[in-house]
Amino acid sequence: MNLFRNTLVAAGLAVFSVSAVSAPIFIPRAAHASEVKVIVNNIPITTYDIQRRAAFLRLQRKPTAGAKQAMIDQTLHWIELQRLHINISDQVVNKEFAGFAKKNKMTTAQLTKELDRAGVTADHFKKYMRVEMGWGQALRARFRAEGGNSARAAVEAMLKKGGEKPKAIEYRLQQVIFVVPKRERGAILGKRKREAQALRARFTGCDQTYEITKGLIDVTVRDLGRVLAPELPTDWAEPIKNTKSGQATPVRETERGVEFIGICSEREVSDDRVAELAFQTDENRDQKTQDLAKKYTDELRGKAVIIER
Repeated sequence: MNLFRNTLVAAGLAVFSVSAVSAPIFIPRAAHASEVKVIVNNIPITTYDIQRRAAFLRLQRKPTAGAKQAMIDQTLHWIELQRLHINISDQVVNKEFAGFAKKNKMTTAQLTKELDRAGVTADHFKKYMRVEMGWGQALRARFRAEGGNSARAAVEAMLKKGGEKPKAIEYRLQQVIFVVPKRERGAILGKRKREAQALRARFTGCDQTYEITKGLIDVTVRDLGRVLAPELPTDWAEPIKNTKSGQATPVRETERGVEFIGICSEREVSDDRVAELAFQTDENRDQKTQDLAKKYTDELRGKAVIIER
């Protein structure tokens, strides 16, 4: 399908630049057992992994000689995401996969078939998506940490161009978690979900949450403070934006148990931080992101134990 190829090459990958996985994602299934070619901090990269990445690069019309290095970099990024506790859920990955299929005018089954035909496989593509989405979060965090006066610089740059400060919605949020221990998940998840849904139905604002959860077992309430719309976590962004102030998002299953987010308040703001976020989407973002990604990856490579066979 030429449309699939063209979208993948020209625009599709941008979708993935933008929270725990139960097992290391780089170890191939038994059905695909193959020779280990590289070990990165005790995580093996096999010939099967490298062959899938070569097929992926071929689909992007890029040199396949970089397949092994691409898998080493992906593994380094994955290890860093675990250290930072950045986890992209299966639900989010599957949603992005479905969205990519839709952009290419395909069903997920058709996209899976096309990826299999190309030698990439949907499994390899989803692993790539998961790490890319998490790596994007890590880069944004690093960018903020190293930004210094980046907010002021963003405002100055916008004013020089004759622009006005952009606006964004600022949310004050509260997270309610019904904790489900992993060892009890199969037995009590459904019960905990019903309890969470009942509490959500009583939610009328953040001021009463601590009171109405008093006496409930294994329920955690966290005040998340103020968060700008562009900074919302990927998997919570749409539910939060679709929920009115004083109400709560639908209940979701997560690695912690079941939870929802209460919208304490929202307001439109226009300040230096909003300007910085908007500026990061300007024409200089791509080069800055590439430079930071290279610097960050080089640091990770320098600290890692990489054994090539």
